[in-house]
Formats: sequence, C-alpha cells, structure tokens
Amino acid sequence: MYIWIKALHVISIIAWMAGMFYLPRLFVYHAGVPAGGGQSELFKMMERKLMRFIMIPAMLLSWATGLTLAFEAGFFHAGWFHAKLLAVVLLSGVHFYNGRLVEVFAEDRNVKSSKFYRFYNEAPTVLMIAIVTLVIVKPF
Repeated sequence: MYIWIKALHVISIIAWMAGMFYLPRLFVYHAGVPAGGGQSELFKMMERKLMRFIMIPAMLLSWATGLTLAFEAGFFHAGWFHAKLLAVVLLSGVHFYNGRLVEVFAEDRNVKSSKFYRFYNEAPTVLMIAIVTLVIVKPF
C-alpha cells in the first residue's frame, strides 16, 4: 500500500505546485488590468476556481499522504525531514496568503503592482527546490 500512497502523494504535489506556480502569474496579469472590467472579472473567476477546485484539494491530499508516508517510513527522526517539514509549512503559508490575495482581488482591493507579484511568484519555486533537494539528497 505504501507505493500507492507514494504515487498519490507525487500526483497531488504536482497538482498543488502547478497551482502554486500559476496563481501568482494570474495575479501579475490581474494587477495590470482595471478593476471591475471584463478582464478583471475573468481573472477573478480563474483565481477562485484554481484555488477552490485544484489547489485546496491538492494541498490537503499532499499533507495527508505525506504525513502517512512519514509515519510509515519513520521519517520523523530524520534531520532532513524536519527541514523538509518546515519548508512545506512555509509553502502552506504561501498557499494561505494566495487565498487571501484571491479575496483581495475579488473585492477589487488590490494595491500591489504587477512587479510585486513577479517577485512573489518566485517564492513557491525556491521552496520547491529546497523540498525536492531535502527529499532526494537527504543531506543530514
């Protein structure tokens, strides 16, 4: 059963990370259009659906399968796993901040520039690199 849970974990991570990369890119474009217009309304719908139907379920499944795997394999005693867990907690923080930004855009209250979102878009990438490196290399 372990290998099936692992496969589901990888699938859910891919879905979650796809959303984590795409949603901030939508914010870049959304910040560049006037509030209340047709393009803005389209971005609002895309952001809401991406978060609700892909990102939230994928994050929850990633956490559930990841914790199951960690318990089964006894990773809670490994130093690399503690660092990985911290990176995943930070990634989850970015996820929840994304949810807050979806609400801000939905209420036409965004005050940040597209330049801000271009830099913000890199946070999930940096965390993903750390997570993958820790899991594969297990440096400590």
